[in-house]
Parts: sequence; structure tokens; C-alpha cells
Amino acid sequence: MSQPRAEYPRPQFVRPEWVNLNGEWQFEIDRSDSGLERGLRDRELTQRIVVPFAPETELSGIEDVDFMEAVWYRTTVTIPAEWDGKDAVLHFQAVDHDTTVWVNGEEVVRHRGGFTPFSANLHHVAEPGQEATIVVRARDTHRGPQARGKQSQLYFNHSCLYTRTTGIWQTVWLEAVPTVHLKRPRITPDVAGSSFHLEVPVSANKPGWKVRALLRDAEGEITNAEVRADLDLAPRLTLQVPADRVRLWDTTDPHLYDVRLELIDADGNVVDGADSYAGLRSVSINGKAILINGKHVFQRLVLDQGYWPESLMTAPSEEALVRDIELSLAAGFNGARLHQKVFEERFLYHADRLGYLVWGEFGDWGSGVGNTDKENQQPTASYVGQWLEAVERDYSHPSIVGWCPLNETHQLLHDRITQLDDVTRAMFLATKAADTSRPVLDASGYSHRVPETDVWDSHNYEQDPAEFAQQMADLVNDKPYGNTGGPEGKPISLAYDGQPYFCSEFGGIWWNAEKAAAGNTGNSADSWGYGQRVANEEDFYTRFAGLVDALLDNELMFGYCYTQLTDVFQEENGIYNFDRTNKLDVPRIKAVQDRQAAYEKD
Repeated sequence: MSQPRAEYPRPQFVRPEWVNLNGEWQFEIDRSDSGLERGLRDRELTQRIVVPFAPETELSGIEDVDFMEAVWYRTTVTIPAEWDGKDAVLHFQAVDHDTTVWVNGEEVVRHRGGFTPFSANLHHVAEPGQEATIVVRARDTHRGPQARGKQSQLYFNHSCLYTRTTGIWQTVWLEAVPTVHLKRPRITPDVAGSSFHLEVPVSANKPGWKVRALLRDAEGEITNAEVRADLDLAPRLTLQVPADRVRLWDTTDPHLYDVRLELIDADGNVVDGADSYAGLRSVSINGKAILINGKHVFQRLVLDQGYWPESLMTAPSEEALVRDIELSLAAGFNGARLHQKVFEERFLYHADRLGYLVWGEFGDWGSGVGNTDKENQQPTASYVGQWLEAVERDYSHPSIVGWCPLNETHQLLHDRITQLDDVTRAMFLATKAADTSRPVLDASGYSHRVPETDVWDSHNYEQDPAEFAQQMADLVNDKPYGNTGGPEGKPISLAYDGQPYFCSEFGGIWWNAEKAAAGNTGNSADSWGYGQRVANEEDFYTRFAGLVDALLDNELMFGYCYTQLTDVFQEENGIYNFDRTNKLDVPRIKAVQDRQAAYEKD
């Protein structure tokens, strides 16, 4: 078979010398996490798996969906001899959940978190031309607080929770870097100043060395800048764009500039270089409005969970990532909430080039303690660290217009500060400290615990369009619909304080034509959705239009997010089937959304 997921995994910081390690690895399931004591680190493993697909998936060749406390991987590679004089860095784009990596018997890295990348420099264990035996242990218990996203903690899928992902689920690769090298830059667009501000960390500060950046478009080089690299850990420079070469990034013209980064030694030699790109785009707040490049762009978002039948959280191919954005655009959406998962970075690359708005989210579900995940939530300090890794990875993508670290947290307000309060505030403040250029929503729906949150929202799955419209209408009186959830309507959120507001989950219209024809009208193990199932497909369009119209007609609402893009396993409320085939008349869905929103004043 051809190598799976062979494309370059980090499209905003590209170096030419790299090796993709996806493909067949040795593998072994360690049900009780006793493998280290039983010698699995030091011997050949008994199974074979196709990396980067998780062992629960069909494409992995394993397809085991039972609980696995730990799994082990093993492979041997040769570091390319032509990398002589450089260091080999081993990269893992995502491994779920607690990972330890050994190379040639030496531990080289540990990492906690299932959604973000980590790496290890192998210069002390494997040089160019030498073999490197890589052993990975991934622990993934289904008990206790852990950022799981939509992964079920029960054996079976149920309601809106799905088959688990264990171990490696994104690309593993090697990269050659000079001993002193560039680190990943932060690129901040400055629309008001017609410029880009760059922070370019370096691995060491050498006397006489410089960092240079060059900005290009289709007509050629626009400008360049150079700064000393021997004074600051992260040298800063500005690329000024002349008026005749300014072209903003937006949904109708997603223009991207090419950025070239170079590290230059004291003799003027280019020691390291990498290619990136950037979009000139601003996000601002004016009253209840979130503006894109100073304009009222209504955000017609769809909830995208990023699951596939044959590969779960891993896209089966590069084309599948692109296809999901194209399907969303075809249905009239202009963006997505990337829900309960930190998506592969290549998805964001395609969102950047296609002009697709994105709210970045963390897969925080799994913080419950005891029998209920919603009423005794105790997210741990590791949530903050994992989320900051995601923000750092994705900072420079112009398609991201907002951050949402938590989703549907739930806890009554009372006179004691709780662990949920602490972690919610820590994640909000950490995000604001890491990124001053985008709005931050403290928690999507339910428990807003940070009074100064930039955005306020609600989740409302009322299925009667008239009742839904009435519930959403009081925003004009500064009394927007909010989730209560407590007994006798007791509050779980601090009071609304005039922030920009949107309904960030609604719809979820439950429809499966085949099951409806068979008389299946209630929730079951293989069919789940919100509210009363529509009687027929025509009723679907009527309900969809009524719900959408209620939000498009609200001049104070900056957007919405419809649940959801595709069916996912038993959750049958998608615009498309789980396999991405047509479920509905997509042009009719698009026509409902295409009319001008009351918010779009300019």
C-alpha cells in the first residue's frame, strides 16, 4: 500500500529535509498497563499496525474497540546519512494520551495530552547514518478526569459520545535541523498598520547572527527585514506592506502571503531556513459586534466533530480534510466550531486557503468525577498546559477568529470558589496572555464563570421555531437566552454583561429517512438526536428554515453554529451522512442561509 498521510504535517513552518514515518509499525496492546514490567520496551512486539491510525480503527488493521490501558509501538529507522552535521528531531503530531518515547533504549520525551504535538532531539542517541529504534508507550485510561473530547468512557457509543482513540493518531516524522536553528514563529497581522509582526525564537543566541524575513506575493518579493539574533530569545521584526500590495484575507478573498525565514551566521551564510505564510486579517469588538477587517461578517458556522467511520479522529486522507470544508461551504456555511477536538493542522491550512472561519476549541470533556460528567467537574492543571500547546501551534493561522478552551461546563454558582472556577479562569487568562489578537469565550454554553469574557453564548436545542425565536429575542433588552441547568432554574453562569453574543449550538435536527420509514421515532442505541424527530424530509426543511431565520433576523447576533456537519455513528443530526454522502437537498439548505443577515449592515 502507499504510505498513509504522506503530506507534510506542519504547513506553516516547512523545512525541506524530513522523513515521514507513517506506515507499518510493530504493535501490542497492554490491557492492564503492565508492559514495562513484562519487558515490552525491550523486545519485539507481536502485532502490526498502520500508523497514524488508532488501533480502534479499520484503517489501522487492528480494529479493537475494547478498553486499552496502554499500547506499545516499535519501529527501526535509519537517520539519513546526508543529514550529517545536523540534528535529527523526532516529531509526534498527536498521541492519546500519556506518552513515553524511548530511542535506542534511552527515554527521550514524555508528554501528556491527546491533541497536541511534541518532539525530541535525537542528537545524543542517534546520529545521521545510524539506526534508531523507536519505542512508544501510550497510556489512555478511561477512568478519572482527562481531556477526552467525545470519546466514550463506556464500552459502547451512546448519545453524543463515540468510539475511543488510543495511541498514535497523527503523523510521526523526522526532521533535520542545524544545531543552532529557528523555532516556530508567531506571525501577527496588523491591518491598521498594513504590516506583519514576527516573533522568531532561536535555539541559541550567537554573536553576530541575524534573523531575516522576506514577504512575497504572486508578483514577487514585497519587502524584507533583518534583525540581530544575539540579544533576544525571540527576535522581533516587522514586515511593512506598501499600499499597492495590501490585500486582506477574508471569506471572499482568502489571500495568503508567502513568508521566508532565514537564520544567518556572522559570515553571512544562511544556516537555517523555513517557509511559512500569513494572512492580513483583523478581529475586533464594537459593542455586541465581532468585526472581521472592520466589517460585520455574519458567522454562519457549523459544528464539525472531525470523525470518519473508517478512521475516527484521523482523517483517512488529505482529500478528506478538504472535502469536509467543501461540503460545509456547499451547504451555505462560512466556517465551523471545531468541536471537542484540536484538529489536525493541515485542516487549518486548508481553512486558511479557502477562507473558512474557525473557532479553535479544546476537547475538554472527560473532567467529570463520579457518575455524572456534568455536575461534578474537576478539570486538572494539565488542561491549561495542553490548551496552551494548542494555542501556540495554531496562533498564526488567519482562519482562526476566536478561541474557546471549554465547552458545556456545568456547576451551580455558590459561595465557594471551585476547581472548575480556578481552571476556567486560568484557561481564559492563559489564552488572553498568549494571544491578544483574538476574542476568547471562557466556556461555550452553560457555565460562564469569567465576568470579563470577551464573548457570551448559549446552546439551545428547542425544536419549535416559534418558541426558539421567542427565547432568542430578548438580546435587544440585554437579557439573552442563557443555559441554566440547575434545579429550580438556579444559575450556573455569571450574569451577562453586554458582550457580543451568539447561539453557538442549535438545530441538531434528528433525521434518518430509512429509520423513520421503519417507524423508529424515539432515541435508541443506533439512533440519537435532539428533541422530536421530524416527520419527513419536507418537515426538516421547514424546521431548519424557521430556526435559522430566527437568528438571521436578529441584528444584534454576530453569528450562529448549527449542529452539525455530518452524522457521527448513532448521532443522526447531520446535514450529510457519516460517510459524507448526501442526506438532504444541499442547495435548499444553502438557500436558507444565503440571504443577508440583519447583522450584516455594511
